[in-house]
Amino acid sequence: MPYTNNLIIALLYLDKYIEYKITNNIKTYLPSNNYMKISTARVQDIPNLCMLLNILFEQEKEFTPDEKAQIKGLNTIIETPEIGEIFVARDEENVIGIVNLLYTISTALGGKVAILEDMVVDKYARGKGVGSVLIDHVINHAKEKGCKRITLLTDVDNTSAQKFYIKHGFFISDMSILRHRLDYNMS
Repeated sequence: MPYTNNLIIALLYLDKYIEYKITNNIKTYLPSNNYMKISTARVQDIPNLCMLLNILFEQEKEFTPDEKAQIKGLNTIIETPEIGEIFVARDEENVIGIVNLLYTISTALGGKVAILEDMVVDKYARGKGVGSVLIDHVINHAKEKGCKRITLLTDVDNTSAQKFYIKHGFFISDMSILRHRLDYNMS
């Protein structure tokens, strides 16, 4: 059965959760008795996604918030699922976390791989397991989509994010990241 038809309920209690499989829904009960639902982002979520991206980009060294660019990028991903998918965590109807997977092909692995980007949880929802549920969801989703690897970037000095990802099975690569920006003049 495809993963999208067999999602997970995760009950959170003191940072631990028990998973139960149900059909077409994920609800995670937070200690505050609110619940969190993981779903694919919709176009109408874009304003909330931009607010979360602003939180992320304010703490990253290489990026600054640019709402026009964010709207264009988010809309492209949402409207073109073969490029990637954006997943959101909702507390009631509020978007409290996002993460996206972008897809490409690895010649080294001979198949589909994913790039994980824009993982951010709203400040008030941190420490409640939202990030863990989101990352576990995208790892399982990538497996179901046939991805052979997920790659992500963090700021070099963001050791808390690195510890979080390592806790969820990622490892620090021996490869270095180099960029060549084509969309602006670096003079």
